[in-house]
Amino acid sequence: MNSRKPIIVALDYPDERSALEMADKLDPSLCRVKVGKELFTASGPHVVRELAAREFDVFLDLKFHDIPNTVAGACRAAARLKVWMLNVHASGGESMLKAARAAVDAENHKPLLIGVTILTSLAESDLKAIGFAGTALENVERLALLSQHAGLDGVVCSAAEAPGLRRAVARSFNLVTPGIRLPDDAAGDQARVVTPRDALVNGSDYLVIGRPITGAKDPAAKLKEIQQQIASI
Repeated sequence: MNSRKPIIVALDYPDERSALEMADKLDPSLCRVKVGKELFTASGPHVVRELAAREFDVFLDLKFHDIPNTVAGACRAAARLKVWMLNVHASGGESMLKAARAAVDAENHKPLLIGVTILTSLAESDLKAIGFAGTALENVERLALLSQHAGLDGVVCSAAEAPGLRRAVARSFNLVTPGIRLPDDAAGDQARVVTPRDALVNGSDYLVIGRPITGAKDPAAKLKEIQQQIASI
């Protein structure tokens, strides 16, 4: 576990103003932040620069998935934004993953490069419907091993899959877990969810937490509460 700052707060907002208002309520010494597709499409690189100016490490969650040359170019652009972490779909294949790795390595600033395995919104029935053979865990492990072989720094996975992955991959290989909820939270649109403490015990390194923090009456207090809950792990 990254004991200093394992929490990544998801700034899932439709505009820059709302995202920055939330960021201004948070302490960058206690968390990192995630910028996803909606916010980046609406606001572009400027919101990343504004968050960096507020001393936040930014996880650029755009899940690049295209031909190798196109993904390499996107990863170069992200590295030049000086983001802390970015991700690509592991199902893009080995050539695409290696092209992404080479592109990041060629830059002066080298963000963590993370593979997306199976989206946490997908249940077993969904995987079967789109043609994936085997269980979610089997697919996650296969894509994680492919990502490790291609030189990536880790993968996004459900915490329910983290124990199996932790046995299968190197300890230095980061496991980034979305779908985190507090014990009294609704699951929302995540089919596979766990609590922050459970996720870390299961082997996750970083926790992506959105609504439990951003939807709280006092986001700063909620962030500190979660930090206290996981401090002993």
